[in-house]
Amino acid sequence: MQAVKEKLHDMSVMRKAKAEAKAEEKAEKELAKARVEVAHEVRLAREAEAAMDLHVAKAGMKAEKEMAKYADTHTNTFVAPGGTTAPDCTADMATAPGVTMVGAPGTVHTAEPPPVNKKLL
Repeated sequence: MQAVKEKLHDMSVMRKAKAEAKAEEKAEKELAKARVEVAHEVRLAREAEAAMDLHVAKAGMKAEKEMAKYADTHTNTFVAPGGTTAPDCTADMATAPGVTMVGAPGTVHTAEPPPVNKKLL
């Protein structure tokens, strides 16, 4: 009778040990799976970043081409902050009618206020 009890106890202990080992293995597999998913997302992010860098570079090159194309055909005189005309390195850039460039290139002030869209008000 004692031998049967010991055998049942041993079987119970083995069952618990197997269950613990199986649970530990499952947790390790889930962790490995999570690492794989993270690595996949990181790879996708790097690819997207590289694609965006390429897109920005292409857009910059196209913008430079367009600016160069129009820089050869138009000449303008810019009004300096004091109101005097001063030719400078940006004199070849085209501006729209009614637009005066004052100060550093890229600072644009229009002669008229922008039109107000009354539908939005």
